[in-house]
Amino acid sequence: MADIESIEDFYKQKFNWMPNDLQKDIGHFNVFNTEEYTVTGKAPIKYSRRDFYKVSLIRGEHLLHYADKSFEISGTTLLFFNPLVPYKFEHVCETHSGYFCIFKEAFFTDHIRTNIRDLPMFGAGGKAAFQLDDASDKQVSDIFKKMQQEIATDYPFKYDLIRSYLMEIVHHALKMQPSESLYQYADANARITAVFTDLLERQFPIESVSQQFKLRSARDFADRLSVHVNHLNRAIRLTTGKTTTSLIFERLVSEAKALLKHTNWNIAEISYCLGFEEPGHFNHFFKKQTNTTPSSFRLPTGAR
Repeated sequence: MADIESIEDFYKQKFNWMPNDLQKDIGHFNVFNTEEYTVTGKAPIKYSRRDFYKVSLIRGEHLLHYADKSFEISGTTLLFFNPLVPYKFEHVCETHSGYFCIFKEAFFTDHIRTNIRDLPMFGAGGKAAFQLDDASDKQVSDIFKKMQQEIATDYPFKYDLIRSYLMEIVHHALKMQPSESLYQYADANARITAVFTDLLERQFPIESVSQQFKLRSARDFADRLSVHVNHLNRAIRLTTGKTTTSLIFERLVSEAKALLKHTNWNIAEISYCLGFEEPGHFNHFFKKQTNTTPSSFRLPTGAR
């Protein structure tokens, strides 16, 4: 199983400094020039999964190891990486340039009623690489430059604007055809994990108080997939490094936060939609996962 690089590891190993907002529950975001990131004298990049998302525009010749594939890229390529897939870059030549941004899932899910894993390039089995011509290179580069300019300002809503810039890059890619069918299911474990993820995501978003989250346990999913629950748990652990239950809980918490922030439904209604028999059970679950109560999370920041 590939190692997992945390966002803290990224900053320690590549820059030897740590942003102040990593521990805040806002979903970290940052953007870089590729040249700034390529620091000499640092340890070689490992083939590993990261616990954060990454979008890169990279120029030059490179060897990319992605999931079970290795392939050469040249020219300008737009790449999307998610925490489910291990990868590693090798520079074929010294001349390379571009931009990249990194962000945690909460950067989206806590602010927009869009699940980032619903986007084709970030889903399990998503196609990650898009070859850019000169015109597209300029368009996407200009968006990255706007991100860099905006993140340096004191504008109180700058991250809302940056989210819109990031979605502009996503939509630019969605209008194109992927350069390679990169992710082929390497083995049965990867296939089972992809189908599990698809079943989990089909239950969201919750859009009405009558809708209810039904598949709530590893056994529920195993029964639907016609596999033994131990086989499912082992496949997911090998593929993602996490337990089936932790992935289900992460998705429940993500949707709970979205419902608390973006609807006026009461706690009992949200509890029912998420499959809890009693609001008290939901309160206990939410507090255990987030260290705060649903009611406190719903309050405006200044009122907490």
